[in-house]
Amino acid sequence: MTELSGELTEDAFLGGKLRLRQPKSGHRAGHDAMLLAAATPARAGDRVVDFGAGVGAAGLAVAKRVAGIKLVLVEVDEKLADIARGNALSNAIPADLIVLDVTSDAEAFAAAGLAPDSIDLVLMNPPFNDSARHRASPDKARVSAHVATAATLESWIHAGRRILKSGGVLTMIWRADGLVELLAALGRGFGSLAILPVHGNAASPAIRVLVRAVKGGKAPISMHAALILNNESGRPNQQVQDILAGNGELPLAIP
Repeated sequence: MTELSGELTEDAFLGGKLRLRQPKSGHRAGHDAMLLAAATPARAGDRVVDFGAGVGAAGLAVAKRVAGIKLVLVEVDEKLADIARGNALSNAIPADLIVLDVTSDAEAFAAAGLAPDSIDLVLMNPPFNDSARHRASPDKARVSAHVATAATLESWIHAGRRILKSGGVLTMIWRADGLVELLAALGRGFGSLAILPVHGNAASPAIRVLVRAVKGGKAPISMHAALILNNESGRPNQQVQDILAGNGELPLAIP
């Protein structure tokens, strides 16, 4: 991490292949964004939209792994969107930046260039802490990035479903203990689900789930072998090290 003047740091991701400026305080990109990127089955030529992009970490990481995608970063916070725009430029990654609330209606999306049935792939890391159980941070940026209302999950998935083409793919990361509500939300319009549980270590329950879903898909749910982040000594497992270094991808990235 390199501290810059003002309120930003510059941090290395993917073994230094991706360098991102981000605020010193508030929500900061980390492992979740890199795991989401490594689970995203993008192909050259795909129009890929990153919802709630923040400083662009997940979407830009996908673009580093898969050359030739048409990347769109959607972020409601104008300051973060401006940082994301700078990150795309400094990493020489073509990307369109759209300042938009993911919960906006279809007309607002269309006016921003995201018409219904026009996108190949959507990735998202929605706010996922239950506001009824989670003690919110006094930092407003951190709250908006982490704390969900009752309608957050459904509204984000609905927005993704609306802009995806038939057969388009949604990839997302969510709390493992929220899997039931996630499956219920995806049950409206999505199928062919592939689920990858993520554990901090082999002895602990899953903390996250990575999910790939297909708009209009009909195949049954498939459950992948769990991803264990750390070995018995507390160090990242080799697979995780490879992913964080930008040298691997997760099974969900293989359609």
